[in-house]
Amino acid sequence: MSQNQQKVIILTAPSGAGKTSIAAYLLKTMPLLSFSVSATTRAPRGLEKDGVEYHFISLAQFEGYIYQDEFLEYEMVYEGVYYGTLKSELTRIWNLGKIPVLDIDVKGAIKVQKQLGTNCLSIFIMPPSIEVLRERLENRKTESAESIQVRLDKAAYEISFSKEFKVTIKNEVLATACTETEKVILDFLV
Repeated sequence: MSQNQQKVIILTAPSGAGKTSIAAYLLKTMPLLSFSVSATTRAPRGLEKDGVEYHFISLAQFEGYIYQDEFLEYEMVYEGVYYGTLKSELTRIWNLGKIPVLDIDVKGAIKVQKQLGTNCLSIFIMPPSIEVLRERLENRKTESAESIQVRLDKAAYEISFSKEFKVTIKNEVLATACTETEKVILDFLV
């Protein structure tokens, strides 16, 4: 077992802060990393594919996994909508000799960090401002005005937890945030 075998990288942020874009950059430039596909009960958006962006599963199946203790973490992120990290997903990635990258919400990230301790690097991606976050969410054109407002209210709450994480990276310019995140990860893996 290599020294990186049980390590995990956690990226967390309010919705629209850029964590998924940063994760995509890292996965492209750092072949040792592999995306951990989360499970969710929400419907796919746009061109999302089952097993690629998420494992889209029914509420009954998700709750069955909870009962069977199959999740490292899970949370009802929005009313009636669960997200979670399956333990089997981490095992799958470690068996490939790679390091899982978890792109998860703030509460889930705190839970994983408490469980894995020094074996994980938790990175909070800070948006430049709530107004910039609003623009990013509106530009996605995937959600209603009401849904965006719910996300913005939640974002303000999530930002209050940023000091809980090992590293905070402000995403004002995506390219800069990507390279800063890459450097932090390289330092962690040494």
